[in-house]
Amino acid sequence: MPIHNADIQRMFLELADLLEIEGASPFRVRAYRNAARTVTGLPESVSRMIEEQKDLTRLQGIGQDLARKMEEIVQTGSLSALEEARKRVSPELTTLMRIPGLGPRKVKVLHEKLGVTTPADLKKAAESGKISALSGFGQKTQESILLELGRHETEEKRFRLDTVEEVVSSLEAFLRSTAGVDQVTVAGSYRRRKETVGDIDILVTAAEPEEVMDRFVNHEDVAEMVAHGRTKSSVIQRMGIQVDLRVVPDESYGAALHYFTGSKAHNIALRKLALERGYKINEYGVFENQTLLAGRTEEEVYALLDLPLIPPELREDRGEVQAAGKGRLPRLIKKDQLKGDLHAHTNWTDGKDSLEEMAAAAKDLGYAYLAITDHTQNLPMTHGQDPDRLLKQIEVIDRMNEKMQGFTLLKGAEVDILEDGRLDLPDWILKRLDLCVCSVHTRFNLSRQKQTERIIRAMDNPNFTILGHPSGRLIGSRSPYEVDMERVLRAARDRHCHLEINSQPDRLDLSDQDCKAAKELGLKMAISSDAHRAAGLRNIRYGIGQARRGWLEADDVLNTLPLEGLLKMLRR
Repeated sequence: MPIHNADIQRMFLELADLLEIEGASPFRVRAYRNAARTVTGLPESVSRMIEEQKDLTRLQGIGQDLARKMEEIVQTGSLSALEEARKRVSPELTTLMRIPGLGPRKVKVLHEKLGVTTPADLKKAAESGKISALSGFGQKTQESILLELGRHETEEKRFRLDTVEEVVSSLEAFLRSTAGVDQVTVAGSYRRRKETVGDIDILVTAAEPEEVMDRFVNHEDVAEMVAHGRTKSSVIQRMGIQVDLRVVPDESYGAALHYFTGSKAHNIALRKLALERGYKINEYGVFENQTLLAGRTEEEVYALLDLPLIPPELREDRGEVQAAGKGRLPRLIKKDQLKGDLHAHTNWTDGKDSLEEMAAAAKDLGYAYLAITDHTQNLPMTHGQDPDRLLKQIEVIDRMNEKMQGFTLLKGAEVDILEDGRLDLPDWILKRLDLCVCSVHTRFNLSRQKQTERIIRAMDNPNFTILGHPSGRLIGSRSPYEVDMERVLRAARDRHCHLEINSQPDRLDLSDQDCKAAKELGLKMAISSDAHRAAGLRNIRYGIGQARRGWLEADDVLNTLPLEGLLKMLRR
């Protein structure tokens, strides 16, 4: 049974949750969380690294003990430390930690005082008023819990894009190696590059459908077979996601690809357009009465409706059909149009790799520049820099730039926005930088008005350049903080500031709709990796997908500019 990086990540995160509920050392808990983050960002599988006898301790935050645990997972498919923790602490309690506002301490109190173990127990306790009576909770907390539980119950289970990507890559390679298989395409929300995926839809053309289906349902990653037919089969993967495989005829492949890529709203819009012209459109093709008119390719399906091919990322029924009809579809940004990356960390703070290693990795990607934006002093857990240390880093970068040809390290910092809107370093040092990525890292629970004013007040500082991860969300674990994003966007425009599209797969922040709103206001955005190691620079692909979903073109993105134009744009 293959072990994916996502398997190791899940085990480490669950162990960290259980240890935190148990009251273990914060350093020990953080070690597992950091290890999970490291594994997620790796460009290669840990299983292969172990097979090739690579030294795992060279990875960020991985010492001898964690390396041995990773080897144990790969070799046995389980982790003894996790099994022991599950015996001491109910694994169901980790589900409660997914409810925003409930950290490990509160979960532990709820379990010990009220016997709460499941979301159902939590709802019952909240509805009966028992939670508000506990010390450290109160009526407001109880109301917030009920609100979040309501959201939790209505949300379908979805998986982060990067986690699904690993499964998809394995399945695609597996199916392409099957005799007789011609075309293989993963459709659905994965193809539209949504930040989360509910299930995986795969379409293939093949000479012998039965052989493809038999091989698919017996794949080593399959945990449960849901259906097994001649042209369609469904399975549940070990990670819990459902995968549907369909074998379709060549003459219907484009129509099926359009239909199963979706979204549902986009498909309905196209169906209405077809009906107006006397056509019927479905997964088998475009028909006039019983005559098949188009369906072999997506291009011919759209062309029959006098439309150009609409990129999958735009298919959300947000005006793309009307824009296509008027010849006004955006020329979406592509990865090779980026000239550099404007948010990256090094081992001067909480990154793994040195300035030299980060520069070399950026040059290998074909970049002309990379902004070094290590954390500042308000975040001691990241070893954030005070003015003296930042000044030393500036001097080191200046010396490096004197020696490098065709590549520039930009001097920057990820500066904390304090609760009152001040930046956490003095202006005299911030003036020495090429750019400041300014971010909210604390006090997420401020009211909508206070959080909005906090950010806008920070933008009033002339050294403010880019608002980092603007909504503060962590997909699947932390909701966006309350903020009036429209006011923030307008304030950024009026003050000649910019916003970031953070490419970390657990952030993808701005959201796609806020990206589109920012574009409509004329704002320029930075697509940045927020890399904490050299390999993390490659996560930029997730930000590109998010930008494309937000209708962004190269002209909307700061880091498509050459260095001279970028520096001019960054100056306020």
